[in-house]
Amino acid sequence: MAAIRKAMAISSNRCVLPSVFTPPSRLISFRGIASKLFVGGLSFYTSDKGLSEAFSQYGQVVEAKVVMDRVSDKSKGFGFVTFASEDEAHTALTEMNGKSLNGRVIFVDYAKPTSNFRGGIPIARGPPEEKTDE
Repeated sequence: MAAIRKAMAISSNRCVLPSVFTPPSRLISFRGIASKLFVGGLSFYTSDKGLSEAFSQYGQVVEAKVVMDRVSDKSKGFGFVTFASEDEAHTALTEMNGKSLNGRVIFVDYAKPTSNFRGGIPIARGPPEEKTDE
């Protein structure tokens, strides 16, 4: 409990919170422990397991995820592979870019950091109301 009070006191002074409150995925990306690759052009039949197996020959795969459509539950044709080290990720990028996987030529690049659009950009809800100065 004392640690939480201390963290709240620190946060009120606009300092960085201790790593206890930082999600593990953020720790990995901030510390450079792992490197995430974007894989595009995937076959719609490629699974998480198949993606992991294809890239595991170049190093330790921490996570392999094929992005699925929420409505149809089908693959969107791209995914992400996270490696334990940047060297392994770089090797996989150079070796797998332009190769065939499940009958489709894939392209591999470093994943770009996600940006949170939910916070600041308002959602349009129709034409603006007219304001009169009466």
